[in-house]
Amino acid sequence: MAAQTQYEELARQLSAFGVVKRDLGRITPADCSPGSAAVLTLLGRHGDMRMSNLSELLAVDMSVTSRHVAHLAERGWIDRSPDPADKRSRILRLTPEGGAVLAELYRRSVALLAERLGDWSDDEIGQLIRLMTRLRASFGDCRTIPHRQQPPQPPPPPPLHETTRTPA
Repeated sequence: MAAQTQYEELARQLSAFGVVKRDLGRITPADCSPGSAAVLTLLGRHGDMRMSNLSELLAVDMSVTSRHVAHLAERGWIDRSPDPADKRSRILRLTPEGGAVLAELYRRSVALLAERLGDWSDDEIGQLIRLMTRLRASFGDCRTIPHRQQPPQPPPPPPLHETTRTPA
């Protein structure tokens, strides 16, 4: 098991990792926010889905998901059609135009990573991928609430015994 100081340094590094995410967010097209890019990515990876499923995968409130979906639908990048199993629900589907935007996002991401990590060896890139994959697996599915250990409970008080007095 790692020493406490190593976990502290890891926490600092993860906190500072925001700069990497910001740079990747800056390469999105002007009319595609990082949140909208996440929606396109999830639809590209998982295929058609209900808005509730998308909200779960994004780990955000349904109202936030709805805003991203409306933004993407206005641009013609996703289609919302009635769910045959439940007419109140909508199925979200990536359109060919949305697929093209997603392909451009991937192209830009790969180009940025290749530029910034160009002096890394193939082994180092492979090691980073393996470790990041393992880190994500250690945290599990973002849709589940992690089990938190409860603090130890004090033992229950001893049962109260009634004492009866007998007259002397």
